[in-house]
Amino acid sequence: MQLDHVTIVAPDCAPLRRFFVHVAGMEEGARPAFGVGGHWLYLDGRPVLHLIERPDAQSGPRTAIARAPARIDHLALRLDSAAEWQALLRRLDEYQVPYQLSDMRALREQQLFVALGPEITVEFVIAAQHLG
Repeated sequence: MQLDHVTIVAPDCAPLRRFFVHVAGMEEGARPAFGVGGHWLYLDGRPVLHLIERPDAQSGPRTAIARAPARIDHLALRLDSAAEWQALLRRLDEYQVPYQLSDMRALREQQLFVALGPEITVEFVIAAQHLG
């Protein structure tokens, strides 16, 4: 089993798309015509992040047909080289994106967290062995 994709529904997907393309390094790719706005963002040729634009996503009570009010806590992306990690840090600084680092010594990993909104957090993680 492997992760297929994560979907984020938001009233405005433009800032999410900019972050994941320009900072995280994903590529926008083909997306079927679903009749609602959105983007499919790719890693290694696979559409791993689906963004769905719904202007009403934050307003009004949910109906029986609407999705349950559950949410995803965060999306984690693993980097495999010090060069990728350093490039990510440069892009975060270039786009003035605030982030928080966390050294997970017990797991021998370095984590970096970015809050894209009140309910959307992205974690980037790299094994300490790749950092030297």
